[in-house]
Amino acid sequence: MFAVCGIALLCLVSLTHSAPLACNESLQPLDQLDHHQLEGSWVLVAAGLRDAAHLGHFKTRDSAVIKFASAGEASKMSFTRIFGFNDSCHYLHSNISLEGSSFSFEKINITVTFLYTSCPDCVVMRFDNESKEPLRVYLFSKRRDVEQKEMEEFGAQVACLNMLPPERMDPTKELCPENVTRGEEKAEGQKA
Repeated sequence: MFAVCGIALLCLVSLTHSAPLACNESLQPLDQLDHHQLEGSWVLVAAGLRDAAHLGHFKTRDSAVIKFASAGEASKMSFTRIFGFNDSCHYLHSNISLEGSSFSFEKINITVTFLYTSCPDCVVMRFDNESKEPLRVYLFSKRRDVEQKEMEEFGAQVACLNMLPPERMDPTKELCPENVTRGEEKAEGQKA
């Protein structure tokens, strides 16, 4: 009887230690960010959000695309966000500085870290505030949707960050055009 209790206790102890280890692995930042692989457009597939208020705002989006472009220097890039809301498009442009597996905005106190993903044409981006607390995490892909196993992997990352369950974008919604005249584009720090 003692042997059975001892084995059961060992199993429980190993389970309690495996969850944090699995989270540490799934939240691992990329070793090094290759900005050449990052260049181009990425479609938002899903998001993990910290609070219900942000989730409400997120659900008003029909689509979202991000676009990275070289800015001439190895550690600098142009970062454009393109959001579709109720048959209108909003564009927001920022200059960013790359460092390791992260980037920061020039005028906003938020750091974005790229997390590991097994999805070959995806990026997972964790947005942290100035206190390094995760605010949200996004799954972007070159495709409009991802495979179930890729979504499950992202769901595990969201759960490890103690966020609300992932919210998926509707892949049937039309994307906004990427090319826009300068007058339609908002500068960093303006509402979009």
